[in-house]
Amino acid sequence: MIQYTRHTLSNGLRILIHQDKSTPMAALSVQYNVGARNEKPELTGLAHLFEHLMFSGSKNVPDFDTPIQLAGGDNNAYTNSDLTNFHAVVPAQNLDTLLWLEADRMADLRLNKRKLDNQKKVVIEEFKETCLNQPYGDVWHHLAALAYKDHPYRWPVIGEIPEHVEAVEMEDAKQFYHQYYQPANAVLAVAGNIEPEEVLEKIRYWFDDIASVNPPVFHFEGKEIFQKAARKVVHADVPVPALYIAFPMGSRMDKSYYAADLLSDLLADGRSSRLYQSLVKQDPICSNIDAYITGTLDEGLFIVEAKPSEGKTLAEIESAIWTILEEIKATLLSDDELQKLQNKTEHGLLFSESNPMNKAVNLCFFESIGDPELINTEVDQYLQVSAAEISQIAREIFDPTKSFVLEYLTKDAVAVFD
Repeated sequence: MIQYTRHTLSNGLRILIHQDKSTPMAALSVQYNVGARNEKPELTGLAHLFEHLMFSGSKNVPDFDTPIQLAGGDNNAYTNSDLTNFHAVVPAQNLDTLLWLEADRMADLRLNKRKLDNQKKVVIEEFKETCLNQPYGDVWHHLAALAYKDHPYRWPVIGEIPEHVEAVEMEDAKQFYHQYYQPANAVLAVAGNIEPEEVLEKIRYWFDDIASVNPPVFHFEGKEIFQKAARKVVHADVPVPALYIAFPMGSRMDKSYYAADLLSDLLADGRSSRLYQSLVKQDPICSNIDAYITGTLDEGLFIVEAKPSEGKTLAEIESAIWTILEEIKATLLSDDELQKLQNKTEHGLLFSESNPMNKAVNLCFFESIGDPELINTEVDQYLQVSAAEISQIAREIFDPTKSFVLEYLTKDAVAVFD
């Protein structure tokens, strides 16, 4: 059981503190509830760009990384469709350094045209390297646009096109910062070898005077989230073709999430999984195969992807995948198979919580979705899923009339239905 305390400052900053005497380290996580879904359709990639800008210097800190390194620590960040998270770990006695750094860039990030232009170049180069010049790098561009209709999940976190990042002006960046990078739109968590009351006082010292305004609330109502079922063929310079089948599913907070997550593990988590056993080991028509869920705050996607073995076609793979999906819809898992799935999930979750960084990041996330106690109860959510619920969610998700199929082919290949 992970014990923690919760507090909210007068400016709206939510705080969670967990003491862990088993480690000499302290981890700090600051999560801003802003991601790619908060962008304008004509200015995508701004949230990811701004993650980079947050390291470009603040009022008292021209170089964010150096003080952390001098304090014996390490730091990183990530942006996804729903949120942006900054996290760092240091020897516990140096936690003040992290609090100072995070407070300084929350209060007074120093933006100028040179810094903006430099980071735009970095992100555009990243776009070229990871999306345009890497085999299969633009898959999510095609698949997201194929699946989503009006929802901003239809573009990737890195942006729809590099030109959108190039078009970001200083006023766009400043407005984005003042709207979203403020205490009322943030959660801060500390985990490690600390004294909770002392840490709370330090947090108050560094953060209590930072001003807040009411951040824009993201509402997506009255519009269509998903497209109608569709199929798309892409030809590209790739070594082998690939097949992607995506299905609409519930949100991260939907009661069906845990059954859907276990279902993805049943299909493709490890060598004993259904898809691997059937299509890689027993009848090796696939060189590799995977299944996973997006886990987004609004309705997400359940995705199956596969690459063929030599001499096999995407048509053969697609047919074989559907055979397995229909079997799961029609028959219950055995008790042993369900127990194995749940045991593996339980072990993974419990092991991850041995790390103070994971604790801090997870406390931020669960607080932001309205239930920090999930850090203790999420394991039970998985253990309570029944075989019947997994079959039921399979029947709901694996509907051919709601599927999105992407055939990602070599330049000279023929599509499944050509």
